[in-house]
Amino acid sequence: MAVFGTLYGAAARHVLGVPLTLLSSVLVYSGALQFAMVAMLGAGAVTLPLLLIAGVLNLRHLVLGAALRSRFESGPLRRAALAFFLVDETFGFAVAAGTSVEPAAVGRTTERTLLVAGLHLYVAWLVGTLVGVLGGGLTAVEGVAGAIFPVLFIGLASLAATRRSHVVRAGAAAALTAAVAVWLPGLRMLAPVIAGVLVALPGREP
Repeated sequence: MAVFGTLYGAAARHVLGVPLTLLSSVLVYSGALQFAMVAMLGAGAVTLPLLLIAGVLNLRHLVLGAALRSRFESGPLRRAALAFFLVDETFGFAVAAGTSVEPAAVGRTTERTLLVAGLHLYVAWLVGTLVGVLGGGLTAVEGVAGAIFPVLFIGLASLAATRRSHVVRAGAAAALTAAVAVWLPGLRMLAPVIAGVLVALPGREP
């Protein structure tokens, strides 16, 4: 997460300036949206397209929130506070943690994991943004970020592996991702998506 924050800080400082770049990471905390906003602002986009892209990119949080809602035990105010830390990575951590405990502890474990993981990733994102703003070169971190991204979601998926078939699918996704990254470098950033779709196709459970 710190690597992506550095990449964002290095890219955004030329478009937003230092204060707004730092403020955007403090208040928004949505990597996909922040990168998209920087790209669109750099291209001269106006308010309406920015609002539309923000709405579209964050629609997935309705699905993520709905999936976690049944696991929570706290009231609306605490859920609203926890929602700030709901990103793809923390969702994966929370679901995996809640699945690995007894039913009576699911709510408490899911909420605690979402909060702890969210705080750690939030701080890492802020630190990365600060490093990027203060001098992290965009070129210097592109290669590292490009190497980490294809395996990020596979790593998250491995946390939820509870059956042999899950392990096999995770291994197949990793192998397919590596193959796409090596032989089709132009699709490297889409490699985990391609792998995820293919290995998630319905099959027999052992």
